[in-house]
Amino acid sequence: MHDLLFENQPRLDSGHLVRYSEELGLDTVRFVRELEEGVYRERVREDFMSGVRSGVNGTPAFFINGVRYDGSWDLAPLVDALEEESVAATAR
Repeated sequence: MHDLLFENQPRLDSGHLVRYSEELGLDTVRFVRELEEGVYRERVREDFMSGVRSGVNGTPAFFINGVRYDGSWDLAPLVDALEEESVAATAR
């Protein structure tokens, strides 16, 4: 489900969520009931607020040694940033 939600971020309305549960072979009756009852609403809110407090303003969010990385997600710049932090951490 995680992968489907991430890949379909613009389509997270109830109808789509139910279709995703069907695709995955989940217990759709239970899924719909828990969705309607808001069983996990508080847990989702807690996770969201934790991200906000940590400086996450979207997904994906990536941190290198506790500092949010805002650079390119292309491989070369990301590897460069990791290597730079590795050198800096070694020098500390």
